[in-house]
Amino acid sequence: MQDTQPFTIMTVCTGNICRSPMAQIVLQDFVEQRGLTDQVRVLSSGVSSEEHGNPIDPRARKVLVEHGFSLPGYHFAHKITRDEIAQTDLFLPMTASHMQALLRQLTAQKRDAVHMYRSFMPQFAHYQGRQSDMDLADPWYGGPREFEVAITQIEQAAPYIMDWVSQQLQ
Repeated sequence: MQDTQPFTIMTVCTGNICRSPMAQIVLQDFVEQRGLTDQVRVLSSGVSSEEHGNPIDPRARKVLVEHGFSLPGYHFAHKITRDEIAQTDLFLPMTASHMQALLRQLTAQKRDAVHMYRSFMPQFAHYQGRQSDMDLADPWYGGPREFEVAITQIEQAAPYIMDWVSQQLQ
């Protein structure tokens, strides 16, 4: 990491319209709360281009607002790019399948920068089970209850992720 570039976190899901932008917004809020806006930037992307150009899912927007988060004025769903990969210091895939799809796009040097989003939580610190046990709930096929589960999981992991990032900045 160069001193002139902020530490870059990339949240990653399938199409970049639900979980990854939700996680981006929540983590950005934590970055601001901790006074790290000059040192850390949070981005989001997908492993697929199927939602290319779409805004954040309306159900995701609704649950974010209900939880008190400010929404960006603009969101453009997209598949992660080579430039984004090159600039990212921490990749946070939402599920094991997102992680596998992401790893296929990364060079060997970047693979150590990939951590499941929920892997920072204390209960997963020394976890030896299946990576899919750490998957963030997929709200896409559900309704308000599934989006509530997803945002709760995102919020629960965020402080632990930010603790880790803060340590990396020292």
